[in-house]
Amino acid sequence: MTADTVQIEVQQTSKSRLHEVDFNNLVFGRNISDHMFIAEYREGQWQDLRIVPYGDLSLSPATAALHYGQAIFEGMKAYKNEDNEVLLFRAIDNWKRLNKSAERLCMPTIPEEIFMNGLTELLRLDSEWVPSQDGCSLYIRPYMFATDPYIGVKPSDSYYFIIFTSPVGTYYAKPPRVKVEIHFIRAAEGGVGATKCAGNYAGSLYPAKLAQQEGYDQLIWTDAREHAYIEESGTMNIMFILNGKLVTPYVSETTLDGVTRKSIVAIAQHWGIPVEERRVSVKEIIDGLKDGSLEAAFGAGTAVVISPFASIAYEGVDYALPEIKEDSFVNKIKKYLTDLRTGKEEDVFGWMLKV
Repeated sequence: MTADTVQIEVQQTSKSRLHEVDFNNLVFGRNISDHMFIAEYREGQWQDLRIVPYGDLSLSPATAALHYGQAIFEGMKAYKNEDNEVLLFRAIDNWKRLNKSAERLCMPTIPEEIFMNGLTELLRLDSEWVPSQDGCSLYIRPYMFATDPYIGVKPSDSYYFIIFTSPVGTYYAKPPRVKVEIHFIRAAEGGVGATKCAGNYAGSLYPAKLAQQEGYDQLIWTDAREHAYIEESGTMNIMFILNGKLVTPYVSETTLDGVTRKSIVAIAQHWGIPVEERRVSVKEIIDGLKDGSLEAAFGAGTAVVISPFASIAYEGVDYALPEIKEDSFVNKIKKYLTDLRTGKEEDVFGWMLKV
């Protein structure tokens, strides 16, 4: 695929905001880079592909997405290597997952050449926004939403697809304290739990707020039917080191097929570590905390990368997790992923793309 596969009009900003950013003190999602990529879907096709200065959008109060929630997004990251080159991690996987979300919400899919060329051209233009500091990266937000100025309940006929970026640091300053949720649910069978649609996140805010008022940082979501099986944690996939094995809930229609999650699974298998992708019961994890067979529990996702938990609360009891040892799988996999993404580790999986 070449840069001239699709025509992208580029309008460069006359005044960069790069000098306003303190790259040594980045707050997640606070600073937005200079430009954004926009494509519009009208009359059955994607058109008007352009890169413009980041700025506000003009929308009708009747914009369909604001009323009926046809809105999806992705999260991905770019990094810099020691030669100051920009590297993308598993971008094609994010494109594929965005299209799965689009199909479930009756939205048009994005052709690979539009997604990838829009993304790479945007990153080339804003390459100076990619941090080189340890633990930092450029967070990338591709998203699509319905734009029909019409409040009848039906799939929209028009859409915006936009990509903007943001230099970010560490998501959690310290290991989060999490609570097993046994009343509210994130997703149910037959729903949209496997998609990255806006409504999934809106629905999680209230139970997360209640947990935060109790002193917890995030929730562990359980199944909608029995609240007996673990699914995800907050906005992350969840993984355990249990009896010397990497154990994680299998991907289903109620969980997100996380790119970081499946990368960790692939690396563990490559290292010869036993991996189990299956149903994981709450009882099994609590028993593991009690008898010491649970060595670690951690969240995995684009934003957090790998975030070990400090404790897990269940039915009013806080169970502290063992301190992560220097030579633990959690530390090794985190370092390996960081080194791979920044070009210090050989890319044996073919996941990295040089922009």
